[in-house]
Amino acid sequence: MNLHEKIEKTLNDEIRPRLLAHGGNIEIVSVDEESGRVVVAFSGACAGCPYADETFSGLVSEELRTRVPEIKELISQSDEE
Repeated sequence: MNLHEKIEKTLNDEIRPRLLAHGGNIEIVSVDEESGRVVVAFSGACAGCPYADETFSGLVSEELRTRVPEIKELISQSDEE
């Protein structure tokens, strides 16, 4: 399983169900297999939520980094803008 597939599996199994319960979602924007740089973006209710930063650091980052240790840099698309 490549890095993109591992991330997608973790999103589907651990993260998306929690976000969908609140009307939100998350998608992979880009994955650089070589550097381990991953960019994700919230959508739905999560996109404009005042707690999005906390959700990113407390849920998304923690789950992805724990389950997919190949990730070296994890960025929320809103952080790039």
